[in-house]
Amino acid sequence: MTDVTFGRTAEGPVEPAPRTALVEELGVDIDAGLLSLALTHRSFAYEHGQIPHNERLEFLGDSVLGQAVTVRLYTEHPDLDEGSLAKRRAAVVSTVALADVARRIGLGEHVLLGRGEQLTGGRDKDSILADTLEAIIGATYISLGADAATALVLRLIEPLFADQDRYGAAMDPKTSLQELAARRQSPAPVYTVTSTGPDHDRRFTATVTVGDVSAEGAGTSKKHAEAAAALAAWRGLSGRA
Repeated sequence: MTDVTFGRTAEGPVEPAPRTALVEELGVDIDAGLLSLALTHRSFAYEHGQIPHNERLEFLGDSVLGQAVTVRLYTEHPDLDEGSLAKRRAAVVSTVALADVARRIGLGEHVLLGRGEQLTGGRDKDSILADTLEAIIGATYISLGADAATALVLRLIEPLFADQDRYGAAMDPKTSLQELAARRQSPAPVYTVTSTGPDHDRRFTATVTVGDVSAEGAGTSKKHAEAAAALAAWRGLSGRA
């Protein structure tokens, strides 16, 4: 397989870039222009003459993802009621869960970001990673059809279905961390939050400390940042068990 140079899509010009490793991780032969569009964050688009970005594809991919996960859970868990199915679906399609999938396939290094996002660690932000992954799902749907997009979703999130602990931790990271700390007889979690940027585009960074374990999380609100930090700390403490 060779690196691909991307040109124009029906929605406008995009930057050329090699994507060989990512294409191999995805295991699908998405149209080159659509893949590059899926990787174009709005911050990059703004700095390059307001070229098209990936938010339309993200909108589509979110729906494809939700349907694929819903059908999978419904067919494989006939014993679960609606509420239980909804909780499991929410955990699997959560921003933190999708960001984990994106990190596993090395998605961050391929995202086209504006300078500001690059300088503030955008390649590892849960929200950017999750949104870009959804855009790739949308691009797969447009390029290869519904069956290929569904197959991609199920292949990427299979490890999430197998991780039973995630259902609790991803849904309510702060409560899960507090409960885990109590079971380990560790001090209760302590959070500190800082913010940067203008009021209309403020970014929050939270740090949580549980005994000798500290973790950080970022988000577009204090609540999201604390949740991301709590999940990171939960993972750290769980790994010590």
